[in-house]
Amino acid sequence: FNGHVGEGNSGDEEVMGRFGLQERNPEGQRMVDFAKSMEMAVVNTYFQKRQEHRVTYKSGGRSTQVDYILCRRCNLREISDCKVVAGESVARQHRMVVCKMTLVVRKMKRAKAEQKTKWWKLEKEECCVAFREELSQALGGQEMLPDNWNTTAKVIREAGRKVLGVSSGRRKDDKETWWWNEKVQESIQRKRLARKKWDSERTEESRQEYREMQREAKIEVAKAKQKAYEDMYARLD
Repeated sequence: FNGHVGEGNSGDEEVMGRFGLQERNPEGQRMVDFAKSMEMAVVNTYFQKRQEHRVTYKSGGRSTQVDYILCRRCNLREISDCKVVAGESVARQHRMVVCKMTLVVRKMKRAKAEQKTKWWKLEKEECCVAFREELSQALGGQEMLPDNWNTTAKVIREAGRKVLGVSSGRRKDDKETWWWNEKVQESIQRKRLARKKWDSERTEESRQEYREMQREAKIEVAKAKQKAYEDMYARLD
């Protein structure tokens, strides 16, 4: 802008303080108008400093203020100081303008992961036997499950938690992908390679190939999960 916003802020209190320098020129007025339109503030002008710490440009006998820090008006309360660093030059004749900000770092609340029953332990014969015994005891020694599905599901879940335990809830346990197999691994790898090819080529052919690999990977995952659950139910019979 090469503008002088000037000393004083009459009529422009919402975008600048009283501690500018000299008289405002047309370029300085454009700076003030810009700050108003963007809901910003000219930070330099809010802090009372001796002239040496307000001058941003020196050349020969001329000393002016033409370099500014602007911020959103809503962030002004976070700035505690702003001044020119005497003796430090950023460009020829221009001096460094710095400001001090105090930021409040808000901790993000981490969503607590849901605890899950460690059903993958049923892969082990001893866990499977213990689970069957616990389930039989919970049913009072009956061979038949209750007709009510909600009651049946509750009994099975409680037996699972008691015998197999639950995850901590702090992080996802890799063991929960107990249905993962070699075919799934290969299909996922093919999908990744197809994605890389599409990213580099960006052709219709590579896009179709990637979509086909996506579809195949989803099918393999669904088949692997279905087979794993069928095997688990067969062992429980």
